Amino acid sequence: MATTTTAPLMRVEHLAQRFGNVVALDDVSFDVNAARVTCLLGDNGAGKSTLIRILSGVHRPTGGRYLLEGEPVLFDSPRRALEHGLATVHQDLALLPLMSIWRNFFLGSEPVVGSGPFRRIDRTSCRRIARERLAELGIELHDVDRPVGTLSGGERQCVAIARAVHFGARLLILDEPTAALGVKQAAIVLRLIDATRRRGVAILLITHNPHHAHAVGDRFIVLRHGRLDGDFGKTEVTVEELGRRMAGSVDLERLGEELSGSP
Repeated sequence: MATTTTAPLMRVEHLAQRFGNVVALDDVSFDVNAARVTCLLGDNGAGKSTLIRILSGVHRPTGGRYLLEGEPVLFDSPRRALEHGLATVHQDLALLPLMSIWRNFFLGSEPVVGSGPFRRIDRTSCRRIARERLAELGIELHDVDRPVGTLSGGERQCVAIARAVHFGARLLILDEPTAALGVKQAAIVLRLIDATRRRGVAILLITHNPHHAHAVGDRFIVLRHGRLDGDFGKTEVTVEELGRRMAGSVDLERLGEELSGSP
């Protein structure tokens, strides 16, 4: 079991989730620390999505609990989770392709100037802040009036992550941020994750890619069929071991053995 010297920002204790007779999660416990990337790995059906929905306030667990800075919490909506500094960036990113980068950055939370009937969005501040926040994380997008749909997949991920950090995320849950990206675009996102960690943000990286996880992660939690199948520090596990512990890799190894013995 991996150990830490500082109190965790979030602690998950014996979390369970059932949907009728289906057990999605069973007795899952782990910690997430500030300024660290905790990677949650597992193949499809391992329980990763269910765990995300519980932590972000979409589902209420049927067992166990989770604590934020030592205090038990139970969010009833993603907005309530965000108010406590827990932000989730889902695979769909919640970005509007035809809107500009800066409008997507502030969507629903735009600063305004004027008063009464003369209130209006402070477009100058929005453009400046969006450009500066992206640059702080190593993303240079000078033309923030571009529609966000013209950006690459990696750049869109960067906009969503930078937005969450700007609005106060202390714990950032990233749901498969590199799943649909090529090698170069995935590298951009992984560098951004590292830059975000260096700012003191705790990151829970959900992925089924052990290579991406090991490149940027500090700690590795493996889920298999809804149960905890490993909890490792950086020096305690290799990429190959992470792959073997994930259900998909195990099944592929068995399939390879079967096929090699076929006539």
